[in-house]
Amino acid sequence: MALFLLQLAVLGATLAAAALVLISIVAFITATKMPALHRHEEEKFFLNAKGQKETLPSIWDLPTKQLSVVVPSYNEEKRLPVMMDEALSYLEKRQKRDPAFTYEVIVVDDGSKDQTSKVAFKYCQKYGSDKVRVITLVKNRGKGGAIRMGIFSSRGEKILMADADGATKFPDVEKLEKGLNDLQPWPNQMAIACGSRAHLEKESIAQRSYFRTLLMYGFHFLVWFLCVKGIRDTQCGFKLFTREAASQTFSSLHVERWAFDVELLYIAQCFKIPIAEIAVNWTEIEGSKLVPFWSWLQMGKDLLFIRLRYMTGAWRLEQTRKMN
Repeated sequence: MALFLLQLAVLGATLAAAALVLISIVAFITATKMPALHRHEEEKFFLNAKGQKETLPSIWDLPTKQLSVVVPSYNEEKRLPVMMDEALSYLEKRQKRDPAFTYEVIVVDDGSKDQTSKVAFKYCQKYGSDKVRVITLVKNRGKGGAIRMGIFSSRGEKILMADADGATKFPDVEKLEKGLNDLQPWPNQMAIACGSRAHLEKESIAQRSYFRTLLMYGFHFLVWFLCVKGIRDTQCGFKLFTREAASQTFSSLHVERWAFDVELLYIAQCFKIPIAEIAVNWTEIEGSKLVPFWSWLQMGKDLLFIRLRYMTGAWRLEQTRKMN
């Protein structure tokens, strides 16, 4: 009996090793090259408040604003106004208190099929194109790809990515700024502050089914085991970067859809960029485009492939690249 159990264990280990090798080969073969940092001709311009085309700036230019806010938006005509009203109200009040404070909000329409760009452009007309700009992508790139396009067109010394649903209270940007400052001195001027909902986990578990709770814990384990250590909430869409950290990490990014946050933080840790995780006020907003089971299954696969593709050398960390 003991011999049989030993043989069974050896067989199981052999099959597991063979499966890992097979998955690694598949991950290597199917690995796509790093997405080209390329803009379509129409994506090189934005419309000013008068409807005239102006050339977008580059993240490799010197910064001329203190803060850039990048808002990725896909079919967000209904939810975007609430977020923009809160954000711009806060930013305008802050500028009145401190006239030296300068900002811009960049809405990136990720190939929406609704009126997202028109809704966003109304804010450009109201506040002026120096404060609000709309970039309309020719085709859908995914959330990570849309954020990258906005970041690479930003003028801020610090760059905040914020979801269009307004789930995170916008004034919490001050908490991220403090978290970023507490990381000083920044190596090579690079640092990241991540908004976190981890402190709300107990409350969310009470409202979720056992199955969704199991999926959540499974995802968190895979993130920790395969990619990112020490960050409890990698998926919160409220993150603040120094300009240098944003250009370095997004220049190296391969994943442009839902799992991009994990690869982004994995890249940051590989480059030894300091990261602060800061608790923020967050409320779940209806209209999420994530289908819990299938989205988490896809992200689980993406996490495994991210790790294996870097391990096998299919993907390599890149130094900062410029966009054509």
